[in-house]
Amino acid sequence: MQPGRRSVLAGLLLAPATAAAALETQMTARRFDFTAKPREGFTPVAADRLYDAASGHGFEPGQGRSFSVAVPEGDWRVTLEVEGGADLTVKVESRRLAAEQVRTQAKERREVVFVANTRNAALPPPPKNAPGGTEVILNPREKGTPNWDDRLTVEFCGPAPKVARMTIEPASVPRVFLLGDSTVTDQPFEPAAGWGQMLPRFFAPTVSVASHAESGETMKSFLMEHRLDKVLSQTRAGDFALIQFGHNDQKENWPQTYVAADSTYRDYLKAYVGEFRRRKATPVLLTSMHRRRFDEAGRIINTHGDYPAAVLAVGKALGVPVIDLAAMSKAFYEALGPKESPKAFADGGKDITHHNNYGAYELARCVVEGIRAGVPELARHLAADAGRFDPGKPTPPDSFVMAPSAARSNAALRGN
Repeated sequence: MQPGRRSVLAGLLLAPATAAAALETQMTARRFDFTAKPREGFTPVAADRLYDAASGHGFEPGQGRSFSVAVPEGDWRVTLEVEGGADLTVKVESRRLAAEQVRTQAKERREVVFVANTRNAALPPPPKNAPGGTEVILNPREKGTPNWDDRLTVEFCGPAPKVARMTIEPASVPRVFLLGDSTVTDQPFEPAAGWGQMLPRFFAPTVSVASHAESGETMKSFLMEHRLDKVLSQTRAGDFALIQFGHNDQKENWPQTYVAADSTYRDYLKAYVGEFRRRKATPVLLTSMHRRRFDEAGRIINTHGDYPAAVLAVGKALGVPVIDLAAMSKAFYEALGPKESPKAFADGGKDITHHNNYGAYELARCVVEGIRAGVPELARHLAADAGRFDPGKPTPPDSFVMAPSAARSNAALRGN
């Protein structure tokens, strides 16, 4: 977090998603001008204008260049007018990649458009005497972060983040919900990253990526903390849900959340699939990517046991698309080899589970390939420049460039 920033199965609810949508559409477009000569119809914003609740907009305190606007939870189409001589990367909320390396010539002007999702922890209250909760149970690291506050935060990164104007307006588009653990989540601090926070960059502004993944989560804890309730309360017909659990579910030393690969793990996967299908949304299952553990021959060792096979089996039995991230991550890591593969991981490669920007980006490209191959209804929303990717031929890590965010921490990540 930047300095100075404001600081269960029986309980599943079919809560209407219409109330939040109605509040979202009440807000009209807001336009901001960051130049010395503001355009008519735009709110002028000085470079030193800090966010305040009265105006509902301003830059966040601390290092970096993050501009926030007070909005209700929902989906927002953001249009940026980029000035000449720019080299800009854009991230939203907790470092979700929206646009990368937008470069303009000296007198060129370019428009960048993307859709961002915002949320808060509130849940529609259950009826009198009914079980359930009124808010998501957040862990301490989540409280006060951009992912769970009352505003949309857009971070301008890069060597020359020249943005002249910004327009924010409600967007009515399908949502792509992400459910999972620390390898998927929006890691709030550099240099760690999850593949989910790279995924928005690969979509056109015709869908919204709503990542509810969180570090340390399992399918059971996701239920108990009302995270699934939150997702389901906002799910509409035509939405998508990408579901990746396994890293933590397999831990027998976590007795309250452990599920066995040959029984309860499959049962929970089926329950998740059923909840989304009940709402006429499309569930997509993902096998967990491997941990970085090689044998003497330079081949990845499977530390997930029968869990990837269980995902594939459930997908086949229910007719659900499966993205085999286990297989693709194996090809990716082995292509880099034992010496180069640490460059895809957090903590300078000491972490064998979590990734840095490079590793998360390449895994997001794997997910995109899985979408292209197995989820045609979602594939049609991919950006024109999403590109093709062969995990056996990844980008060399030393040639990868990602403009960093200002928020940085060396704290250990949850989960392993």
